[in-house]
Amino acid sequence: MARVKGGPRGYQRHKKVLKMTKGQYGTRSKLFRRANEAMLKSLWYAYRDRRNRKRDLRRLWITRINAGARLNGVSYSQLIHLMRKANITINRKMMADLAVRDPKTFSAIIAKAKAA
Repeated sequence: MARVKGGPRGYQRHKKVLKMTKGQYGTRSKLFRRANEAMLKSLWYAYRDRRNRKRDLRRLWITRINAGARLNGVSYSQLIHLMRKANITINRKMMADLAVRDPKTFSAIIAKAKAA
């Protein structure tokens, strides 16, 4: 039986994979088989880390809110509890931004939560 090489479509597929792995080290960017393995692995990392990025950013926001809250004499968990009781709904991303860029407003929010 004759060998089937894939023709123009196979060539295009190889070019696509080699283009995606351009810039990787050694054979990972030169040889199709190694490049294909590298591409599949890197695509899997990209998929996984899109989810991990959300997790990491939430941890960062909580750390920043906690640091700002402790400067105002409250822990993070107490602050979240007080805000829920006072019916103040600001997401963690905005709270972290206020804690870093506008401490006066952040302190005012904490004071309002404490008062309620």
